Amino acid sequence: STLTHLTPSGTAHMVPVNAKPATHRTAIAVATVRFSNAIPARQIRTNVAKKGDVLGVARIAGIQAAKMTPGLIPLCHPIMVTGVEVGVEVFGGKGEGEEEDEGGEGNDYGAVSITARVETVGPTGVEMEALTAASVAALTVVDMVKGVDRGVIIEGVRCVFKSGGRSG
Repeated sequence: STLTHLTPSGTAHMVPVNAKPATHRTAIAVATVRFSNAIPARQIRTNVAKKGDVLGVARIAGIQAAKMTPGLIPLCHPIMVTGVEVGVEVFGGKGEGEEEDEGGEGNDYGAVSITARVETVGPTGVEMEALTAASVAALTVVDMVKGVDRGVIIEGVRCVFKSGGRSG
């Protein structure tokens, strides 16, 4: 198997998809934002984060990102996205107080789980749109909690499902 974005001479190019049939395509990507102290999970759960509704803003950012993917990824085809769903949920974390060292056992200070589902009907898949949606939603969570958690980590960004087309 060869890299489809490279010509025989090794030059990057946008893969032609004009001969491919239009089919219904779906991709699902996930990401996790893990906290290093108890404050972000508590603030998100009680909706008192200084920058506002963390989960709501992250959800909208993910939807917007899916639609903007071709402007961010150089060789990604501009496609008609027919549906985007971004699920954002806080989980874990046992601390209820303001202190940094309060939290669950070990490193369980909580996290935000992100799932992005993108659909289209067209000649090319939507994996990049789903990955971009999950990634930007995660970046948005980081931006909104970085004032209370400098050690926040994004992890596990990956495509977990695709359907439609030849390989999906």
